[in-house]
Amino acid sequence: MKGIILAGGTGSRLYPLTKVTNKHLLPVGKYPMIFHPIYKLIEAGIEEILIVTGKEHMGDVVNLLGSGHDFGVTFTYKVQDQAGGIAQALGLAENFVNGDKSVVILGDNIFNDSICPYVEKFRAQERGAKILIQEVEDPERYGVPELSGDRIVSIEEKPKQPKSNYCVTGIYMYDSQVFDIIKSLSPSSRGELEITDVNNAYVKKDLLTYDILPSWWTDAGTFPSYAKANQLVDGLELPYPRK
Repeated sequence: MKGIILAGGTGSRLYPLTKVTNKHLLPVGKYPMIFHPIYKLIEAGIEEILIVTGKEHMGDVVNLLGSGHDFGVTFTYKVQDQAGGIAQALGLAENFVNGDKSVVILGDNIFNDSICPYVEKFRAQERGAKILIQEVEDPERYGVPELSGDRIVSIEEKPKQPKSNYCVTGIYMYDSQVFDIIKSLSPSSRGELEITDVNNAYVKKDLLTYDILPSWWTDAGTFPSYAKANQLVDGLELPYPRK
């Protein structure tokens, strides 16, 4: 199974902090933000990780992370030349994944739980996709799943009237058909290929499963959520990179 961290975007909501650096290189606790999702993938036993980021700060990302030697894994890098959306960035990983399953984490997702049990469940899932969701106070900021028992009926992006109090976190697991789905998408009104459309394609095929994160989770893409992330990880020690 391959790991993918999507660390592109302009980080405009964190300007001026992001004027001279990539959002995912900003500190969260004692570490650059991107270290946190890297650690979650390593903890789940994933040793091949693709980092997708923008061309403006690719050099800084590579200088920070290197080959992966200090983390005991192998890093590969891809450049997202334009702000084409999360799904467009994921589409760049097709050759890297090479028919395998993948675990995808948005680089600004900071959370407490290990993803090991969910990855193991997905390994045993013959095909399809899995997403991790969590109950939040402000679901209208996110993709919101409509639930019916143990099934997701639909996912709506940033709804004015959410159909549940859950949000789709930026933690996804896909089989290799995700790349055919991405190729079939049309840009949204924002001119981007939306990851919500990818997930809804799996919903329509009845191939999307989900699990609920029991502990804390936050994105770190706005000033309030960035401050929250720093509070949540205060004092956290990561075992990587090795000194």
